[in-house]
Amino acid sequence: MEQPRRPLEYTLEVFADPASIKDVVQGILHTIFFQRYFPSLRPSTIEVLDLTLPFVTDPELQTLIDTRVYQLVRQLSSTTSPNSSVRGQIGVQFFERRRRKAGGLGWFTGGTKTEEEVCWEIWRLEVTLATPKTETERTKVTKAMETTLQKTTLKIVAIANQNKDHIPPITTSETNPFPYQINLNPRIEGWGKTIGMY
Repeated sequence: MEQPRRPLEYTLEVFADPASIKDVVQGILHTIFFQRYFPSLRPSTIEVLDLTLPFVTDPELQTLIDTRVYQLVRQLSSTTSPNSSVRGQIGVQFFERRRRKAGGLGWFTGGTKTEEEVCWEIWRLEVTLATPKTETERTKVTKAMETTLQKTTLKIVAIANQNKDHIPPITTSETNPFPYQINLNPRIEGWGKTIGMY
C-alpha cells in the first residue's frame, strides 16, 4: 500500500487595518489562486494599496473568496484586544482526485472504485488586524500594510516558481482538475486529513 505524501505547507503573514483588510486578504488569495489555478484564465488585475495584483475572474471562486473574507472580517471585528490588534487565519488547500478501490476483499465486496481527494498543497494566511488610535499609528500601520503586502506577494510568486515538482499531473479533462477549499481558522495540528471549520 502506497504511503500518502504530506502536502507542502506555506505560511504567509499579512497586516491590515479595518479599512483595508478586505482588499488586502482578497488580493493575497487571488495571487495564490493565480499561481495554482489551472483552468484557462483571462488575465485580470486589481489595485490594492498602490500594488497591482493578479485577479482570477472565475465567478465561483470569487464568491468563495468573498464569503471567506467577509467571515474573517466579521470575526476579527467582533473580537476585542487590549493591544489593539487581533489575529485570524484563512487556509487554502489544493487536492488531486485519485481513484481508489473500496472494499479490500475484491470480488467478495464488489471491489467498487471510488475517488478520494488527496491534499497536495496548503497555504495558511495569518492575518493581523490592527486598529490605530492616533494619526501617527495610522501612518505606521499604512506603511506596514504596504510593506507586508508587497513581501507576501513576492513570497507567493517565489514559492510557486520554485516548488512545482509536487504538483500532480493533470489526468482529467474537467475545467478545474484540482479541487480546492478555503477555510476560516483551520486547525493547525493534523491539517492533512481533518480540517476544522469554526
